[in-house]
Amino acid sequence: MVVESMPERHSASVVLMFAGGSRLEDERLAGVSHFIEHLYFKGTNRRPSSKEIADAIEGVGGFINASTDKELTAYWARVPSEHMELGLDVLFDIVANSRLDPADVERERMVILEELRMYQDQPQDYVQNLFEELIWPDHPLGRDIAGTEESVSRLNREDILEYADAHYRLPNLVIGAAGSLDEERTLAEVMHGLSLRPGLNGVSPALSPAELTSPRVLVRRRDTEQAHICLGVRALSYVHPDRHALDLLNTVLGEGMSSRLFLNIRERLGLAYDVHSFTQKHRDTGYIGVYIGVDPKKAVDAVNAVMGELRSLSENEVAPEELARAKEFTKGRLRLELETTNGVAFWLTYQELLLGGIKTIEEELALVDAVTSADMKRVADDVLSAPVQMAVIGPFARDSAFRLAIGA
Repeated sequence: MVVESMPERHSASVVLMFAGGSRLEDERLAGVSHFIEHLYFKGTNRRPSSKEIADAIEGVGGFINASTDKELTAYWARVPSEHMELGLDVLFDIVANSRLDPADVERERMVILEELRMYQDQPQDYVQNLFEELIWPDHPLGRDIAGTEESVSRLNREDILEYADAHYRLPNLVIGAAGSLDEERTLAEVMHGLSLRPGLNGVSPALSPAELTSPRVLVRRRDTEQAHICLGVRALSYVHPDRHALDLLNTVLGEGMSSRLFLNIRERLGLAYDVHSFTQKHRDTGYIGVYIGVDPKKAVDAVNAVMGELRSLSENEVAPEELARAKEFTKGRLRLELETTNGVAFWLTYQELLLGGIKTIEEELALVDAVTSADMKRVADDVLSAPVQMAVIGPFARDSAFRLAIGA
């Protein structure tokens, strides 16, 4: 368990973070981690309905929620500090004593199927799923975290119970707490209140994705008013020593209204309303991507302009003033994220679970400050030379112009 006392705050936050998410699922069980996350809020032996779970926390003005990712699943609560023990009790109850009632399984199956269909109707989100299918083909990382309509339709209660029993065990769990709390009392509450099995049971290691050898384009024809494009390349993991240089590259490229993509493609060229970049990192891989929302008539021009910006990062060192701005942006955003007890609890828990150790905010900021323009160019040379993958949703009958733009 990791704890940070923040006595000046009036709240306390608790996070239960389990190693393992959709990445550990085979095709037959695709979406089971996300399914379990939903079901755990439907009722326990002590709190038999979702209303009773919600009322326990919301009745004191608190918040409770959960999220499933590709390498972790997190359950969290934020409550007024005097109700810290209640937050722990409810979280422990849902992860250790959920009923997984057969009727709830069937009802939630319908909810998740509707959720999957909803995302397919939101092209700005769906295009990123298609992009990830290209980045990690035939691999769990390339699948939607919620699974597929086929896999969710066939999951049964026995599958769910077996998977939960294998993964929701103490060796896979890190608990984080932050806020106005007493550390010794919090640790005592955890030792007294949590009942999960101590040993792992049949959890297979995550396999690394195969190498990408060529650029590819995937076009889904839709009669949309706007084209939605996501392109990018494989990049670095969250343990790679150059990850901070990659983050600063991403900031220079497409984070915020003073980034190159925003200033050049939106403001100067007027090619897109929404253009930005982003990164995703996993244990052994990652990517840097660019999203473009653009008039279909300007789509190829916008892609060519983005490719020009990527080449520029590889060919020229970032100017000192641009690097300084990127560093201040990155450090400022991190400080703002850690303003809340929830932000600190997630920060501590994420580091302990995935990195195996915790850096202070000062140590993390020092790593950002240590990055040089030469480091960024070296990383750009390495990462941006990888084969570009691109997904497109829009009213396009052919992919030839897009293929030409990325050299496919």
